[in-house]
Amino acid sequence: MTARTVGLIWAQTPAGVIGRDNGIPWRVPEDVAHFKATTADHPVVMGRRTWDSLPARFRPLPGRRNIVVTRQQAWRADGAEPARSVPAALALAGTGTVWVIGGAEIYRAALGAATELAVTEVDLDVDGDSFAPELGPEWSADDVPWERSDTGVGYRIRRYRRADG
Repeated sequence: MTARTVGLIWAQTPAGVIGRDNGIPWRVPEDVAHFKATTADHPVVMGRRTWDSLPARFRPLPGRRNIVVTRQQAWRADGAEPARSVPAALALAGTGTVWVIGGAEIYRAALGAATELAVTEVDLDVDGDSFAPELGPEWSADDVPWERSDTGVGYRIRRYRRADG
């Protein structure tokens, strides 16, 4: 059997904010570059609201299979493969590496299947209405230094691994 990697990738504030009004309330181009490099050539799983939040010119995300979780039976979009649940989306992605890219409800549903997390921490205090999932003690990350974005925002990119195997 081929090994499988299920990664979750997001950016968050110290309070766990990942979004506001179906968008990201900060600009860190280095995180966008990290996202593109990390997810390139891999299937990505997202919720329909995340799909809708992408600018039309970036839908589907290029160089990746775009699998969209939706409860809407008739939902279709060019370049997207619909799935009715996170487990169905992960099954559709097959073996190898798949990245779950949001939103909050999808992250929570996928966390139990995840083998790694790529979390960008942004040093901001902003209001939000979407939050990262709570991580339990089974997750560990190496400490990495803070960097400064060209936009002036402090950030660091941490890789988490599941400590329980």
